Amino acid sequence: MSPWSRLRLPALAALPPLPALPGGLRPWITLGSLGFVMAALLSHGRQLVQLRLDGQGWLWLVLGVGVSLLSLLINGVAWGVILRWLGLRPEWAAVVELHVATNLRKFLPGGIWHLASRVQRLRSEGAPLAAPVSTSMALVAVLLDPLVAAVAALALVSLGGWQGGLGLVGLLPLGLLLPRWLDPLLARLQRRRARDLGLEEEIQQELEQAAPLVRSIGLRGYPWQPLLAELVFVMLRFAGFCCCIRAFDLPLGSDAPVWLAGFALAWTAGLVVPGAPGGLGVFEAVLLLRMGVALPEAPLLAVALSYRLIVTLTDLLAAALVALDRRLVREPSAATPSSGSPSQ
Repeated sequence: MSPWSRLRLPALAALPPLPALPGGLRPWITLGSLGFVMAALLSHGRQLVQLRLDGQGWLWLVLGVGVSLLSLLINGVAWGVILRWLGLRPEWAAVVELHVATNLRKFLPGGIWHLASRVQRLRSEGAPLAAPVSTSMALVAVLLDPLVAAVAALALVSLGGWQGGLGLVGLLPLGLLLPRWLDPLLARLQRRRARDLGLEEEIQQELEQAAPLVRSIGLRGYPWQPLLAELVFVMLRFAGFCCCIRAFDLPLGSDAPVWLAGFALAWTAGLVVPGAPGGLGVFEAVLLLRMGVALPEAPLLAVALSYRLIVTLTDLLAAALVALDRRLVREPSAATPSSGSPSQ
């Protein structure tokens, strides 16, 4: 060690640690993302007001709602594929219904209540499976869905070309799904979510009684089927986004791979960055930063906001349809007399 390093190390050791952000990192990311979007709105407000949708544009937005609704159903099917890959026996209709019904809860403060509802349901007697599962298995089954979806979306970034190395970086997360890396990653995510959901004691009890669940997941190999299912889901999400692009007459055609790369990056950031529930603000900010260099910012902002409106409306519509379906199923059951009741 040089004399200079001996002189500097005590000085570095004496430096006080950086103070923690008040309230944690999440609210500051939320405020920063929303602040950036609000600044863009204020800067381009006059141009946004001048934008007008014709009849064809409104039809494109209606089509976007339909495509986004289909993507929610496919996301539920993709979750069923994950459950099956884990060795479980999903009841497909019930799995899709549970996924769609709980999806709206991601907008609640904390952004974890849709996951909590699914975990609770999977380990209860009313699980959409052949039999209820342990808390460990339920957590793994719930966490794999956004993890595989994020990896699938990042892989699509490479379709936009080199992009200064970003296309190659988007392919690297595919390695996370190798059993060698997936097992410890799931174990870490499981511990974190168990702490967030107050399930640490239950997980610890299960681990004391048997070997950790995540060690057996590697025996199932690479999750090709869940990855392909999530790719279909993300592509349908992008199709809904394309409807917004067409509604405002922005160029698509040969620029579709570039749009796909920008959308996939922004969608993944909204999914994984600890910001506002549902990625509100994060998706829009990343999309503006990524695509605003080559496109006019006012129409791009209109596309981002209309897409946010469409997916939020789709979540509300899907939850309402599931609630209506459950009510219609219960009412005939209540109206049907039991076999033991006397006939009129």
